[in-house]
Amino acid sequence: MFKTVRQQMAFRAALGLALAGAGGATQAGPTFEYGDEGFVTLGYSVQMWAQARDFTSNNDSGSSTDFFLRRNRITLSGQYNDYIGFYAQLEAGSDSRAGQDNRSVYYRDAYLTLDWTDSMRFIIGRFKNTFTRENLEACLEPLTLDRGEVLAYTPFGGTRDTGAAMWGNLADGQFQYRLMLSDGRESDEVAKDSPRMTARAHWSFWDPEFDYGYRGTYLGTRKVLTVGAAYDTQRDVTYADWGNRQDIRDYEAWTADVFMEYPTASGTVTASAAYMDYSTDDAINGPDPSTLPVTSELKGHYAKLGYLLPGKVGMGRLQFFLRHEDLDYGVSNGYYDNRWLSVGANYYIHGQQLKVTFEYATVDYDRQHPTIQSLRDYDQATLGLQLIF
Repeated sequence: MFKTVRQQMAFRAALGLALAGAGGATQAGPTFEYGDEGFVTLGYSVQMWAQARDFTSNNDSGSSTDFFLRRNRITLSGQYNDYIGFYAQLEAGSDSRAGQDNRSVYYRDAYLTLDWTDSMRFIIGRFKNTFTRENLEACLEPLTLDRGEVLAYTPFGGTRDTGAAMWGNLADGQFQYRLMLSDGRESDEVAKDSPRMTARAHWSFWDPEFDYGYRGTYLGTRKVLTVGAAYDTQRDVTYADWGNRQDIRDYEAWTADVFMEYPTASGTVTASAAYMDYSTDDAINGPDPSTLPVTSELKGHYAKLGYLLPGKVGMGRLQFFLRHEDLDYGVSNGYYDNRWLSVGANYYIHGQQLKVTFEYATVDYDRQHPTIQSLRDYDQATLGLQLIF
């Protein structure tokens, strides 16, 4: 039996949020009908940043100022019918960053969805891996300026991976599960070509978070308390002794996180924290770890706090935020371990669709590198303008 018009409208609105959560932020561009059941929505989003910091490059200790497009995206999302949907996102991010102009355009996301029931949904294609909460938080709807530069991203899959996921909501949306099978690390350096397997679950005590993606803040529209955990693994992912093709190691990671947003008449408080542990069984300190990223052995945590004022300030709303992050690398030389502390504010002219963000960050290293400037203490200030259409 076909859905009523009202049911179809509600379904499409919910689907749009779910699709956007898997690939980015909610898109609000024009929608075109296709056939009796299908539709496609066109969206555009951009983040323009001006950033000043205490070094120019790894070899240059001079301060720098850089203007660039942090994200620059065109999206197509929609439904083929009531069950099958799609999402495609073209990206040319970091254009003009550090003098790198005319970035190539590529598909950051391209996937199909099958929504059999609310408790059993499927995603197939290239999409956000389902490990850390912060990676799953829409990059156009964060609490702070952006995610952490390293901690939220897995060492081999990064932000996205190609494969299939099954996920769904149970207990009236309070409980959500996800199971993902994907490529993971694929290269000549992999000892054996094994699939990556990821599992994640969360429980929402107050209002449910029922989409595939999360938000860094709901701007006081929901009362949320969610705890989550995930496990990520891929067998035979590397050699600790690459030169002799010996000593095969597996990759394993786990994370736990909590998110809270509590709106009151005096303003909205948002708080979140997470711990991540990535490991290849200490292969980075083996006899020849030359093919491994330094993040293959990393432990860290972050904590974020935000306060949204209750009423308008001028034509928009003002939200203050604070972020602390601690990174403990397993690299024996100790040069990578560092702590971030950042403070800033969001000014929402029209919600997340049009906003200005300022963030000031200090980065302190446990051990100063004698020559590499990016591994020495520095300060960084960023002013960002965001538009979502």
